[in-house]
Amino acid sequence: MRRSIVCSVFLSVFLCIAPIFDANVVAQEKEKFVVVLDAGHGGHDPGNRGNGYKEKEIALDVVLAVGAALENDGRFKVVYTRKTDTFIELHERGSIANKAGANLFVSVHCNSHRSQAFGTETFVLGLHANNENFNVAKNENSVILLEDNYEANYDGFDPNSPESIIGLTLMQEEYLDQSLTLASFVQNRFKKALDRKSRGVKQAGFVVLHQTYMPSVLIELGFLTNNSEGKYLNSKKGQGEMAKSITTSIVDYKESLDAIYKIDPPKTPEVTRVTAKMEGDQVYDDITFKVQIAAGSSDIELQSFNFNGLDQLSKNKTGDLYKYYFGSTSNYTLIQELREIAVGKGFDSSFIVAFRNSESIPLTEALKADTSSN
Repeated sequence: MRRSIVCSVFLSVFLCIAPIFDANVVAQEKEKFVVVLDAGHGGHDPGNRGNGYKEKEIALDVVLAVGAALENDGRFKVVYTRKTDTFIELHERGSIANKAGANLFVSVHCNSHRSQAFGTETFVLGLHANNENFNVAKNENSVILLEDNYEANYDGFDPNSPESIIGLTLMQEEYLDQSLTLASFVQNRFKKALDRKSRGVKQAGFVVLHQTYMPSVLIELGFLTNNSEGKYLNSKKGQGEMAKSITTSIVDYKESLDAIYKIDPPKTPEVTRVTAKMEGDQVYDDITFKVQIAAGSSDIELQSFNFNGLDQLSKNKTGDLYKYYFGSTSNYTLIQELREIAVGKGFDSSFIVAFRNSESIPLTEALKADTSSN
């Protein structure tokens, strides 16, 4: 009798506590950064078979390694489109990410070519800039032809038609800047940490990216058709190193967002240190100096998470080219220090430019002007 009373009391207490515990768990899960990892191909779709290697197996091994590392970080929740050798239709992959309310979608693949081409590249959804980008997208998109009823699933999309690609880009336009940021993190990490050849960040019309409603990238780890790179990607060492770089890039991306969305974030010590005019500084009253950190055809939003955490940003369009700048001052001593900060943030090729009355002038001409000092 006493035992039943004790059990009843314990059960009552447990039932009272359980809803609170469940609510806390749900709240914690909602606060996590949700990453959907997509291993390309699978099942009866092996992907490319360069040098006899299987793209579907390499992509899955890398994805599982990335997922395992992120799952050990309490800030992340990982969702997989597949964890085994199964065939998942492209539209289902996007649906998995959308239903999960994902913050990020990362699809992993391996490349192929008829030559000994090699190197990594990361794609975001956009109009293909050239035939090479279109062909890469066409190869990955052609998997839909293996699906039953693909005409209905993709509303008449033709993977062999450049015109079909144009319609893909519209839904992802809202997330383009964030996707470009992550893609840049991935490529920089491959190049600097692993000394892999970077073929750059590119835009092309991938169906799997079109299906998602969040920042999304497609990573080509390298070319299985290249004798050396194929062997590396098929090795445990190569897969482990590539997975570690992708993991670090995802963490860096999340932390860059955290820095932006903090309320009243503190200025970095470097920027604070160089904002004041010091004795002996070279100041040119009618000149404005800036640090040019990037240039390209893409119109990127001036948010610090798009530029490795830099603020004080501006841009200028000349013809079809956008130029991006960090800092704006008549103090030449200050701009030199700002350039050092830009280099420290990963913009190794940044350089100082000069303007007079909003018109660009040669730096040598600007430095010939009279200076004033404190």
